[in-house]
Amino acid sequence: MPHWSVYTGRNEPHDGIDDLPAPPPWRAFDGGPAVPPPHDGDDATAVSPDRVHRAKSYVATEESVRLVNAALCLRRPLLVTGPPGTGKSSLAYAVARELRLGPVLRWNITSRSSLADGLYQYDPLSRLYAAREGQDGPGGVEDHLRLGPLGTALLPYDRPRALLVDEIDKSDLDLPNDLLNVLEEGQYEIPELVRAARHSGDGTAEVLADGTDTPVAVRRGRVRCRAFPFVVLTSNGEREFPPAFLRRCVRLKLRHPGRDQLTHIVRAHLDTPNGDADRLISRFLERAAGGELATDQLLNALYLTGVAGLDAESRDDLAEQLMPYLSAAADGDGF
Repeated sequence: MPHWSVYTGRNEPHDGIDDLPAPPPWRAFDGGPAVPPPHDGDDATAVSPDRVHRAKSYVATEESVRLVNAALCLRRPLLVTGPPGTGKSSLAYAVARELRLGPVLRWNITSRSSLADGLYQYDPLSRLYAAREGQDGPGGVEDHLRLGPLGTALLPYDRPRALLVDEIDKSDLDLPNDLLNVLEEGQYEIPELVRAARHSGDGTAEVLADGTDTPVAVRRGRVRCRAFPFVVLTSNGEREFPPAFLRRCVRLKLRHPGRDQLTHIVRAHLDTPNGDADRLISRFLERAAGGELATDQLLNALYLTGVAGLDAESRDDLAEQLMPYLSAAADGDGF
């Protein structure tokens, strides 16, 4: 019998996703035909050294491992909230790497983001210009259309893709509600392709997906997933979300790490942390009790004080300057 816990948090890649139990009957999808899995080289930014490092060095908690597996088994999005610097975004890369889900599709949310931005982008002006100049290709509308990260994640892959919807709390008030139907149904339509399909033979269009120049087939302008993607929605907790949205998500709240977890994080990022590591961790925790700090501030301080070749007093001064409070709280304490 397949085991429901396929993600271990040990950062060792494996094919355990193939042993994922069947979805609940209300979360089963049948999109097709199947799209070939992506290659890690399709999107250079998705496998860039910094993102690979974030995935390899991520330190998962028991709670995060448990809720990641719950989201995978239930085929539900994972809503990850927590203060800045607690590893919300890195979690998506860590899971994708361990379960070999391919390059992470990333959708960075702003106050101007709309559902259409995540699904696909169509440039009618470029098509009009190409037609006027007699340069419109045989593909027609699909030559001027590219799927977005959400639209690509919902393609009928046999193995789920990983989608990071970063900082959804910065979105317009309507975006969470707009996402409800797409994430619930696992499908969407591209009106431009639906109209074009009426005038083509089999109604199949070859369009470019996010992060690759390899076209994928879309039939009659409709996309439906086959394996529901692993969707991570991150939030700094700056706003409330509607109940209808929350009930469709598995919710994980990340907290500031304690001493033991900080020690593991430091060792994961810096193979040989400098001799001041324990003292700087203690100082970081003392300061964090009085204001908002992020873990990467500690890592920056440890890295730079270890390579700068400074004396002890200068290292302390530099570390102090690298760990100011993120809020407007007074920062007058010295080392």
